[in-house]
Amino acid sequence: MIPLLSIENLRTSYTSQGHTLHAVDGVSLEVREHETVGLVGESGCGKSTLGKTIVRLLRPSEGAIRLNGEDISQLKERSLRTARRTVQMVFQDPFGSLNPRQRIGTILDTPLKVHGINDAKERLRRTLEITNKISIPQDALQRYPHEFSGGQRQRIGIARALILRPRLLVCDEPVSALDLSIQAQILNLLVDLKKDLGLSYLFISHDLSVVRYFADRVLVMYLGRIVESADHVTLWRNPRHPYTRALLASIPSLKLGKKPVNVLPGEVGQGVPERGCRFRARCPVAVQQCETCDPPLRKLPDGNAVACHLA
Repeated sequence: MIPLLSIENLRTSYTSQGHTLHAVDGVSLEVREHETVGLVGESGCGKSTLGKTIVRLLRPSEGAIRLNGEDISQLKERSLRTARRTVQMVFQDPFGSLNPRQRIGTILDTPLKVHGINDAKERLRRTLEITNKISIPQDALQRYPHEFSGGQRQRIGIARALILRPRLLVCDEPVSALDLSIQAQILNLLVDLKKDLGLSYLFISHDLSVVRYFADRVLVMYLGRIVESADHVTLWRNPRHPYTRALLASIPSLKLGKKPVNVLPGEVGQGVPERGCRFRARCPVAVQQCETCDPPLRKLPDGNAVACHLA
């Protein structure tokens, strides 16, 4: 069966003052129908760039982005409209992602107009249908974004993403700017929407506790590359990559006397070495082979994958 989303050797680069940074560097992944894939890693590892490239807010330098088998990586803006009925994005900032000068009704109505739904009654019907699903009252359509709380704004952002009835949502840190109680509400909403609408998610987060609750499969990203891929049960029981183990060790625990452990020196933004493993400078178990050979992402007998010589 063809996966809903398939990415092959994707690279997205930025150039500044004569220097090129590969924010996404040879990433391959799949998202199947009705699957939630979590993408985790520290800030600066390239997660958001990958998400924006998938929905073609950014143009990739190399590689393929296939939706239902069709490569959209090099499509022009007009040709992308059809693809964007299939994949939409929910952004991190519920305050900055909505136009403050537009009423909520206009924010939800505009995508339908852009995609050729000219019947005003049909547009209103679909708008009311989606606002009902996200528990936003009908009178909200006449109000402006500043009249809502952060959690309500994020619900509106989700409604905007769903108004075209996509099959895949790329969620870029959708709860990180919200209070904990509101985070739980939004996550539960996304779970319900997945069941009701048959959605698939690529869920980007730096918070592994959120991903553990939400994802079927987890990808761990470091400096532009996937370093581990596993189903969420295996990842928590038996993490193979030392970076994954460090991320899991840093999660706060409710157990009495147990404190999160910061086992990684330095920061993710130190840059990619010219050769060898890009994680070796921070790795607590690095060996001489790590200095000369960059480990590829290799499949393991259980179907998971890891990019580490020692795994």
